[in-house]
Amino acid sequence: MVTLLALGAAVVYGVADFLGGSVSRRSTAVRVLLVSVPAGIVVIVATALPGAAPTWHGIAWGFGAGLSGGAGMLAFYRALARGPMSVVAPVSALAAAVLPVAAGVLRGERLGVPVVLGVLLCLVAIGLVSMEKGDEERAVAGRRAFDNGPIMAGVSGVSFGIFFILLKEAGGDGGLWPIVASRVGNLAVVAVAAAFLLRAHGGLPGTPIRGRRLVGLTVLSGTLDAGANAFYFLSAQSGMLSLAAVLTSLYPAVTVLLARFAFSERLRAIQRVGMALAVAGVTLVTVG
Repeated sequence: MVTLLALGAAVVYGVADFLGGSVSRRSTAVRVLLVSVPAGIVVIVATALPGAAPTWHGIAWGFGAGLSGGAGMLAFYRALARGPMSVVAPVSALAAAVLPVAAGVLRGERLGVPVVLGVLLCLVAIGLVSMEKGDEERAVAGRRAFDNGPIMAGVSGVSFGIFFILLKEAGGDGGLWPIVASRVGNLAVVAVAAAFLLRAHGGLPGTPIRGRRLVGLTVLSGTLDAGANAFYFLSAQSGMLSLAAVLTSLYPAVTVLLARFAFSERLRAIQRVGMALAVAGVTLVTVG
């Protein structure tokens, strides 16, 4: 069950990030999140209402997770707007996967040999999918990190890794209410960022999100992101943190493939190898 739920989270996260990143290219991260996060809250509240009653423990951990996740989303969408999706998404995901694996080991989680091999293959796959430039180009990119987005992607990945860890701590007694609390935490971070920009610049930067298509894509992105949160949360509560986080962090494969077809972003041979390793890793995890 943990494998299916985590892979479901990966697919839905991948689509949500592609849509949110696409709209961010025409607007800004803050404008996108001011629409998408409330949309996600509405959907997840409607889903949580028929379930178990909330607990203070779950709400507190969920809200803390949301603060970290909100900071991650701001950094992530900003990175997507400034750099290729095929670089930004995998860099973020690799950072997001490493922290929960370390936390899982410290918690005493022990994986079987096939599963360990599968997890390692998945981590390598995430790294390979991120390799778009040659060595010389990467050296130049390193000097222009703030222009191309990798540093922001790394910041978002660390924030997402903390988000994964804190949601695991929320426990499963309170139904999906920890996810509701996390979305409220997301909104709090976005609201603070928007208030800062309004005070500093007298208005929000970027083009307003207008038109049925762009508004619809933004709302859909927020809805899918909330759904992916729920998939991951259920996965983490039904199994090991390290396994759930690594499989969920395979979402760049979806984002990269969508970017390949929608924006003609080139998929290099090394990235194809990464995709193949991801399939092999998931297979080992499932069999193990």
